[in-house]
Amino acid sequence: MRKLEKQTIVEHLMEFCEQKGSQAKAAATLKVSAAIVSQMVNGNWEMIRDEMWRTVSAGIGMQGGNWTTVETAGYRRMTAVLDDAQQNSLVMAVVGDAGCGKTQAIGQYVKTHRNAYHLQCAEYWNKKNFLQNLCQQMGMRDTYGTVYELIEDIVRELEKQDSPLIIVDEADKLSDGVLYFFITFYNRLEDHCGIVLTATGYLKKRIIAGERNERKGFAEIHSRVGRNFIAMPQTSADDVAAICEANGVTDLHTINEISKRCDFDLRRVKRLVHAALRSEERRVGKE
Repeated sequence: MRKLEKQTIVEHLMEFCEQKGSQAKAAATLKVSAAIVSQMVNGNWEMIRDEMWRTVSAGIGMQGGNWTTVETAGYRRMTAVLDDAQQNSLVMAVVGDAGCGKTQAIGQYVKTHRNAYHLQCAEYWNKKNFLQNLCQQMGMRDTYGTVYELIEDIVRELEKQDSPLIIVDEADKLSDGVLYFFITFYNRLEDHCGIVLTATGYLKKRIIAGERNERKGFAEIHSRVGRNFIAMPQTSADDVAAICEANGVTDLHTINEISKRCDFDLRRVKRLVHAALRSEERRVGKE
């Protein structure tokens, strides 16, 4: 890895440490030793392998290549929700189709706001997995206690912080038992910690059906999100065009083709833009 790349990583790492509050918390979040973070920040790079540089780069959210993020309508709405929830300790639920830009906006938000923690959920998480991942995002190194001990540790740490925010992304992947943790944190941290659940529209259907069928906790969850699910706007043709142009695709015909083929899924837009750029590089190379 070249020196310039390492310098860029260090610049972002220093911002990440500032955002997390300390080098130690940043290291815990990244699952690397505090010594590695200190060596990188202080320019002692000789013994650090390229694999570690890549691990840190990915952990602090540096995007590969030269991809430029565009503030689409969905990006702006998601950012506004997160800011409102954090500043006013609100509890909200956001639903939108896959690829509408929720996770991208969240990733950018937590990079620039202190005490904002992003949990990207997985189907296999049990209660302890959920809590351990939250501990990691909060920069807490001790993640080996019981479920009760981890909850108490997390609550105590959040109570010390100014306007913390927990973002439970892809919450529809959680089992009922894990999703019910939402109630625990709400009850313990009401009016002190913002909580945002994000998911596809399935989460809304699941919570409403759970309440209707009198399943444990679902009426409480529905009540605590204000019986409201904020809908993300669909990606528009104008959004697609802006993304294409920001990332080097300026031919109107190509942009229209991408708009027709992308199904307004931002992940697919990115793939199609990369494909168009590669095609253009090959064409130029043959001339």
